Amino acid sequence: MLEFISHPADHVVAMKAGGIVTARELQRAIDAIEAAKKAHPMISMVAEIDDLRWMTLTALMKDIGYGLTQLGDLQHYYRAAVITDREWVKHLAHLEDRLFRALEIRTFPKRERSAAMAWAGELPRGAHEEPEEDGYHGA
Repeated sequence: MLEFISHPADHVVAMKAGGIVTARELQRAIDAIEAAKKAHPMISMVAEIDDLRWMTLTALMKDIGYGLTQLGDLQHYYRAAVITDREWVKHLAHLEDRLFRALEIRTFPKRERSAAMAWAGELPRGAHEEPEEDGYHGA
């Protein structure tokens, strides 16, 4: 199961994963990420991983394929907060943080969920949500 969770910042795509994740659910997540990338110059993500058991084979292949296509597009990503108490998920997130240097990935225990949400909602100093206008407003 993969479901969206609300986040106060528009540039953040937040999801909760548990049980078995299907390819259809994963495609909805990919679509949400792509829509956020079109609407914002930089996006962040939150993944709350609770009782995730596995992904279907089709979902796993879709996840790997999408991840590989994003390697050349990392300038759109800022942060990824992973909320979990599962040690194997923490280890995987730390490995991904080392592999994808352009994306800052941090893990947070479930008791620090609000800190994870706040951290993911921050933008880098000087980043703007909307492109600045050139000063001309027409008459």
